[in-house]
Amino acid sequence: MKFTETKIKGLYIIELEPKIDERGYLRRVFCKEELKNNGLDFSIVQASQTLTKIRGTIRGMHLQKSPKAEDKIVQCLKGSVYDVAIDLRENSFTYGQWVGEELTADNQKMFLIPKGMAHGYQTLTNDCELQYFMSEFYAPEYSGGVRYNDPDFKIKWPIRNPILSDRDKNWPLLNV
Repeated sequence: MKFTETKIKGLYIIELEPKIDERGYLRRVFCKEELKNNGLDFSIVQASQTLTKIRGTIRGMHLQKSPKAEDKIVQCLKGSVYDVAIDLRENSFTYGQWVGEELTADNQKMFLIPKGMAHGYQTLTNDCELQYFMSEFYAPEYSGGVRYNDPDFKIKWPIRNPILSDRDKNWPLLNV
């Protein structure tokens, strides 16, 4: 596994390094020791998968608030998504900044998103499947979010006129 920190402290792109032979491949998608060797303390307590059927759909921008804040590792298993994380950690030097990364089944990249960051993605193909590893159990009473098109963030989503849930359309603006 290769860890590359983005411009936002604690937000990493993880590139898998498959072992390939004539039978196929083996790729490690989680290794507590490799995370620890990169200064990351992450324990999985829950794993989930999503299927998003229609290209252009945005899911996000979601986060789980303290005391149930969670780290996440996100991986695209099928299709292609534009994955985005926004730094909402109040004392962070990069507060309000965002990073976007294309995650595909082919490039095998994963996004490691630390506590205090909002996360979402836009599907670039139909029938996208994502897998999440989380460091905290889902606690709906601590869920929150910000609007995907908040003018304070200026996120450059690849596909205009996205499909959104009512919940995601109505998250608050950051400075309202």
